[in-house]
Amino acid sequence: MLILISCLLLACGTDKGDEIQSQLPNIVFIFTDDLGYGDLGCFGATDIATPNIDRIAAEGIKFTSFMSASPVCSPSRAGLLTGRMPQRMGINSVFFPESLSGMDPEEITIAEILKEKGYRTGIVGKWHLGHLEKFLPLNQGFDEYFGIPYSNDMTSVVYMRGNDVEEYKVDQRYTTRTYTEESLKFIDSVEDQPFYLYLAHNMPHVPIYASPEFEGTSNRGLYGDVIQEIDWSVGEILKKLEEKGILENTLIVFSSDNGPWLVMEDHGGSAGPLREGKQFTFEGGVRVPTVAMWKGKIDPGQVFEQLATQMDWFPTFCNIVSAEVPQDREIDGKDLSAVLFENGSREGDTFLYYMLSSQEGYREGDWKIKRPYAGYAGSRGMKKVDAHDTLLFNLKTDPGETTNLIKENPEKTAQMMRAMELAVKQLGPLPESKVVRTPPDNSHFQYLDSKQKDPKN
Repeated sequence: MLILISCLLLACGTDKGDEIQSQLPNIVFIFTDDLGYGDLGCFGATDIATPNIDRIAAEGIKFTSFMSASPVCSPSRAGLLTGRMPQRMGINSVFFPESLSGMDPEEITIAEILKEKGYRTGIVGKWHLGHLEKFLPLNQGFDEYFGIPYSNDMTSVVYMRGNDVEEYKVDQRYTTRTYTEESLKFIDSVEDQPFYLYLAHNMPHVPIYASPEFEGTSNRGLYGDVIQEIDWSVGEILKKLEEKGILENTLIVFSSDNGPWLVMEDHGGSAGPLREGKQFTFEGGVRVPTVAMWKGKIDPGQVFEQLATQMDWFPTFCNIVSAEVPQDREIDGKDLSAVLFENGSREGDTFLYYMLSSQEGYREGDWKIKRPYAGYAGSRGMKKVDAHDTLLFNLKTDPGETTNLIKENPEKTAQMMRAMELAVKQLGPLPESKVVRTPPDNSHFQYLDSKQKDPKN
């Protein structure tokens, strides 16, 4: 009799556990590389058609003041996956094929959190957090990995599957299509289990390529063609979710790792109304186009104009799946659940701007202060930017950072400077950079003089 009762209790507990797990949403996070604030229809682009991304904005929420963790690749990805400022991890610069370092496996990624909750976790695309085996996705909480382990302009571009190189010759004209096909296969492969798909496109980071079907389809040359193919990819994923009847139980986020690489001119995208782009801590470098939808959960047509950050997704996803946010380390992101599901606000309105290990600015509410900058003469990999003294902007009235308000607001300037210094002090001592050697300027590029290399060579 006792055995029978125990079996019945065990069965009831299993059914309840399965019921709870079946209610957990799928999460699809689509990340682009160097996409600008002015490159999507829902953010004002008129020469690039992005109906599928625009659909996410229309049926969900658009963030107009969404900040990446960094204006360059590797730090921004570390911040997204861990919810932590990359400087806390010593990830200040980008990793290279010759780097012997990467994101510490002791960091806790959102993939690890979700995996503990019963999720199937997969990444398709660019990793860029270390390519030695101990740093690769399978050791960072992901069940599956397919993609290029670093930027597509670096030497030895390969496709990896898991921890092994699957293909040494990569025809980048078909990279977006290949990533899409791999993503659809991953979604199809998951049965009776929630999943987390992190689709990290290499495009539109230079060198840019579109498949023949998309060449010449936009009104902004090859760059626009590339974005339109990414939008097609988004549409294919939405279609797959609808076909499987799981769209209404899937949270979909679309964003970019940093702003556009403006030195690449017509191959580098647009920051729209914002100032500068990638590699700089003006808004064009760190404010990124971001949209999200979850049918039936996020009210359609929302526009959130307050500050939010890429690091916020970590605690947000934790809350959604009822997972505890790690207490043994600083988590810098803030839970966006109230914003997504209650038309509410985000806790906190401050942000520290870093370029590499240089702390260059601070935001508090609508106000932003920038430290003096010595200027940069310009190079093949980084555009010329003039020197400037301390700058003070009101981003609500001047998102393009055109008017320095220092003279008219001496008290505000002093208050912002004190607040910035206090915020930096509260971070405590930061580790040395994990990127111990940065190659000479531009030495890692395969991209030459804004001309495409033949991917078949």
